[in-house]
Amino acid sequence: MPITIRRLEPSDYLAVQRIFIGPKAIWGTFQLPFPSIEVWRKRLEEAPEGLFSLAACAQEEIVGTASVTTFINNPRRRHVGQLGMAVRDDWQGKGVGSALVQEAVNLADKWLNLSRLELEVYCDNEPAIKLYKKFGFEIEGKLVSYAYRDGQFADAYYMARLKK
Repeated sequence: MPITIRRLEPSDYLAVQRIFIGPKAIWGTFQLPFPSIEVWRKRLEEAPEGLFSLAACAQEEIVGTASVTTFINNPRRRHVGQLGMAVRDDWQGKGVGSALVQEAVNLADKWLNLSRLELEVYCDNEPAIKLYKKFGFEIEGKLVSYAYRDGQFADAYYMARLKK
């Protein structure tokens, strides 16, 4: 089934919350389990300036999301964007992540004039690391005991992609 990418709208909050109730999505992101619908409604309705959020759709159903956060109020970091993303558990491994990263890179390179796109990813999330490397991201460092996940501290990699 083809994946289409569009802008994430405030009215999409129920679909985004559904992504983050999945144990795989929670395991691979820095979100807490049991997200409330109200939290996601507020996040999407009150999105800060400089946040560009995308939805991956299979037909009309949202199956993944990605965002590029820019630093419009920091002159020394205006050239940088931070990538964050999640794919619904039942859609992982089906090309959704690739479609989202491709569009996030296109947005950063061709429209936002960003020369650096960066992210954090758990060191044991091998599928995500492989995906990011496919799009030119490189590991720049290891963040030891970066986040508390499932009863223990987990390390993360800091990865970045520089526009060529």
